[in-house]
Amino acid sequence: TCPPSPCFLVPFAELLPGARVLLTGASAGIGEQMAFSYAAMGAEMVLTARRGAVLREVTEKCLTLGAKKVFYIPADMSSPSEPDRVLQFAVQKLGGLDYVVLNHIGASPFQMWNGDVEHTRWLMQVNFFSYVALATAALPALERSRGSVVVVSSLAGKVPTPFTTSYSATKFALDGFFGSLRHELTMQRSNVSITVCVLGLIDTASALEKVRGRVHLSPSPAAEAALAIIRGGAARAHEVFFPRWLRYVHGLWVLLPNPRVLHSFYNYSAP
Repeated sequence: TCPPSPCFLVPFAELLPGARVLLTGASAGIGEQMAFSYAAMGAEMVLTARRGAVLREVTEKCLTLGAKKVFYIPADMSSPSEPDRVLQFAVQKLGGLDYVVLNHIGASPFQMWNGDVEHTRWLMQVNFFSYVALATAALPALERSRGSVVVVSSLAGKVPTPFTTSYSATKFALDGFFGSLRHELTMQRSNVSITVCVLGLIDTASALEKVRGRVHLSPSPAAEAALAIIRGGAARAHEVFFPRWLRYVHGLWVLLPNPRVLHSFYNYSAP
């Protein structure tokens, strides 16, 4: 996939040359696009995901795009020991951290709830507990650099949506934890910012395959989503909605928490 044109990288890109970034879920989709964009801005990166061979290819591409340094470390976030190992590797290789971008997700079916509690436990480890562990381990380094935690989430973490029971639970948990942590860091006069990015349907291959025939939405480009996330983190924004109209959907849900708000977006006749 081609990286976005450099014309999209101004002016916030000027903040990022030499920035030290740990990026999870970097082997495909939005994570891959973020890696390319950070590289074009001259960042230094540690990339992680499960697939080492694909990570190596993304790393090589990033170096051709202008990244000052790029390292990669394969890791499976379903293992509770992996977050600390990845964080230690990143700090060692980069000498510190300015951004921790949490983007990885576990595979989850887009279907009615089928009673699979074990899958939900597994998904909570990947989509929630590993985020908590990575952010917690990174806080000392980010405090020193006045850095940022950037959390990639979903509208399904703001509005309960059909076909996403376990996934939605993990994303609601992220919103609650990181929203509360942001308040506590403010109370402590911390230098660390937290940005939660609320995404809609993005045109990644895995997302489009899951929702086919079940939603009435046009997907947004992954490259543009990646830039919105990077921009929000650089601006130290509390929240980023992409596409922007999702903010109004969420606001409507807060005022009128009725399933009818979602009826125009989902195929309610789908099994």
